[in-house]
Amino acid sequence: MAQFAVNPSFISFAGGYPAADAFDFDGIRRASEKAWSQGAKDCLQYGATEGVAPLRAALKALGLARGIHAEDDQLMVTTGSQQALDFLLRATVAPGDTVLVERPTYPGALQAFRLAGARVVGIDGDAEGIDPQAVARAIEAAPSKPKMIYVVPTFANPTGATMSESRRRDLLALAAKHDILLVEDDPYGLLRFSGDAVAPIAAHAAKDAELRKVSVYLSTLSKVAVPALRIGWMVASSEVTRRCVMAKQVSDLCTSPWMQHIGAAYLDSPEFAAHVPRIIATYKERADAMVTALHQAFDKEWVFLVPDGGMFLWVKLPRGVDAGELLKAALAQKVVFVPGAACYASEPDAACLRMSYSTASPEVIREGVARLAHAYRSYCVG
Repeated sequence: MAQFAVNPSFISFAGGYPAADAFDFDGIRRASEKAWSQGAKDCLQYGATEGVAPLRAALKALGLARGIHAEDDQLMVTTGSQQALDFLLRATVAPGDTVLVERPTYPGALQAFRLAGARVVGIDGDAEGIDPQAVARAIEAAPSKPKMIYVVPTFANPTGATMSESRRRDLLALAAKHDILLVEDDPYGLLRFSGDAVAPIAAHAAKDAELRKVSVYLSTLSKVAVPALRIGWMVASSEVTRRCVMAKQVSDLCTSPWMQHIGAAYLDSPEFAAHVPRIIATYKERADAMVTALHQAFDKEWVFLVPDGGMFLWVKLPRGVDAGELLKAALAQKVVFVPGAACYASEPDAACLRMSYSTASPEVIREGVARLAHAYRSYCVG
C-alpha cells in the first residue's frame, strides 16, 4: 500500500497516517530549539533506558489528566508504541502461548504475535467492542491459560468502534480473575470529535492494586504530535516494566534522547494544548466528508459504523463481494484501501475493508469515493 500512498496520481484510503498538512510545524520547531538550548549535551548523549526525566514527567501528567496513574517504576518510554508491544511479547509470551484478540484487530499487532510464535485466537466484537462473555468462554476453551488479551478499545483500528464503559470494567475484572495481562493499545484516545469521553481501562485499573497487576497501557505521540519523534510509552506493573526495560537494554539501550527532549518540550508548551483541538477538527471534517460521500455513492449497500473519533471506517460489503478482488478494480481507478482479511487472526471475512480518512482533504475524499464507486460497479458487472 505504501507505494500507492506516495504516488500523487493515486488517492489512498489505506494507511493509518496522521494528516501531514495538519502538523504543528512551528510548534515542533520551537520545541526543538528549546530542547537544544536547554541542554545540547543531554540531547546528544545516551539516556536512561526507561526514558529521560522531563519526558517521563510530561507523560505522567498527560496520563493523570485521563485518570492514569504511574509510579516511576511503572512507566517506560519506547521508540513508538509498536516497540512497547514487541518488548512486552518478548518479556511475557513464549512460542505456543495463547493471545486473545478482538476479531478484527490491528494488523501490526497480529504480525507481532505471529513473530512471537503465539497462538492467536480472535473473538468477535461489535459497536461496543469485544464481548467479555465471549472472552470468558475463550479462556475456558483454551488448552492452557492465555497469557494476554489485546484490545484497541478507543476508536479501534480497524473498526473505529469504542468499547463501552461497562465492557471495559467487565474485561478488566475478568483479566484480574484469571491473572491474564490485559493490554490496552491507545494511539487514538485523544482524537475524539463527537460523543462522550470514555475513561481508559488503565484509569479503572488505577483504583485497585489487583487490577493494576494485569493492566498494561500503550500509547504514542505519533497520532497527536508527529510520527518522526518516534515516542511511545508503556504503563504497567513494576515487574512487567522491569522485564521490558531489560528487553530494551538488549535492543537499543534507549530511545533517542534528542527526540525525547523535543517531545517533552512540546508536551509542556501551550502549542500542544492548542494543536490537539485543531487536528480533532480536521479529522471530524474528513470523517464527515467520507460518511456523506459513502452514503451518497452506495446508499445502504455498504454498511459501516460512524466513528466518534480516530482515523478509520470499517465497511461491511454485500454478501459475496471479495474486498481483495474489489481492490484490483480500485487500483485501475487509482484509489486504494485495505482489504479486511489482513485484520483477522484466522478465518477472515473477505467482505470487509478498512478506509482511513485522515490524510485526504474533503475534496479528495469525495473524488476518491467516486473512483471507488466506479470500481465497484466495474467489479459487479465483471
